[in-house]
Amino acid sequence: MKFVDTPRLRIGYEEWNAGAPRTVVLLHGWPDSVRCWARVAPVLAQAGWHVLAPALRGYAPTTFRDARTPRSGQLAALGRDVLEFVDALQLQRPALVGHDWGARAAANACGLRPGVSSHLALLSVGYGTNVASQVLPLEQARLYWYHWYLATAHGERSLRADRRAFCRHMWDTWAPAGWYDPQEFERTADAFDSEDWVDVVLHSYRHRWGHAEGDPHYAGDEAALQPAPVLDVPTLVLHGAVDGVNPPASSEGKERYFRARYERRLLPGVGHFPQREAPAEVAAALLAFLQA
Repeated sequence: MKFVDTPRLRIGYEEWNAGAPRTVVLLHGWPDSVRCWARVAPVLAQAGWHVLAPALRGYAPTTFRDARTPRSGQLAALGRDVLEFVDALQLQRPALVGHDWGARAAANACGLRPGVSSHLALLSVGYGTNVASQVLPLEQARLYWYHWYLATAHGERSLRADRRAFCRHMWDTWAPAGWYDPQEFERTADAFDSEDWVDVVLHSYRHRWGHAEGDPHYAGDEAALQPAPVLDVPTLVLHGAVDGVNPPASSEGKERYFRARYERRLLPGVGHFPQREAPAEVAAALLAFLQA
């Protein structure tokens, strides 16, 4: 694991094929870690890409540089973190690939700084779904039970009491039964042991629906992202056909948000974690998209 300092974070990241002329940044989701790219990153590297996979704010080994910095999980902050990571490493128009939280971070980075990325790939998330005022289908609201639960004191106690059990429930219900190795979950969950993780997670879901104030530091970014800006970067959406938390319908009909090439593919039999459940298919789709 390598580290780089940005204005607010000391970001831990994995790296493959350093020095290659083209760069792709892989951004993990919740509840997951950089380990989710273990069977995708080497394929991209072998194809000639310089591959970077940073740990998001709140996830070990990434840390806040100042104890006084609010442990915000707001989506605008995640997007700004991506831009500051790109700047700290002096990356030139890297491709951005994100899953779940990472997808929102990557898209927000492109919205905040047009031209920052050569390509954008979003896994398991439909663009334009960050707005607190959006009307959710009742089925989607049911699947988002943990969003509402974490807005309560009872939900906070549950998360603080046993964060691994809480997250294991997501792995158990967001994809077809038996899809993961329990030992792999435990190794991944080491990233949740950061002292900041619970606070960042609670703030993220509370702020997303208007139950918590944002960090004033990101007020300008929040304003720039509402409503969701139209993006001019070539974009690929990969969505599991049996995603147990974000049904495929949640990423349908988003073409209006994109001026450049836009592709969307459903992955049959795949749940919410495509890069883990179908790594060969995801790697092949990414390479075809990035090299087109």
